[in-house]
Amino acid sequence: MSLTLPLTILVEGIVICGFALWRKKPFGELLVASLIANLLTQFLLWEALNLFPGFYLPTLLVMELFIWLMESAFLHYFPNSRLAWREALALSLGMNLASFGAGWFLPF
Repeated sequence: MSLTLPLTILVEGIVICGFALWRKKPFGELLVASLIANLLTQFLLWEALNLFPGFYLPTLLVMELFIWLMESAFLHYFPNSRLAWREALALSLGMNLASFGAGWFLPF
């Protein structure tokens, strides 16, 4: 887990920056919402993977779906984020696909 959190924050921060510039949304609020969500979801992801070590890929996929929805909610409801549900879902999906893709190549 030591490398995954900083990498996730970096990759997802880049996605947030691009999205905020493109859609004229508040970068700071989105970044803070993402940081809070990632602290929680990374912990939950690693706990689930440790709880079901023989089912790594199914657990990973189920947890990634859960993380996508949870982070979408954080992005939507975070004060002053100004994201509609559709935008929050799209941004979270982009963030998670980017960080999942980057993380896939890390040794565990």
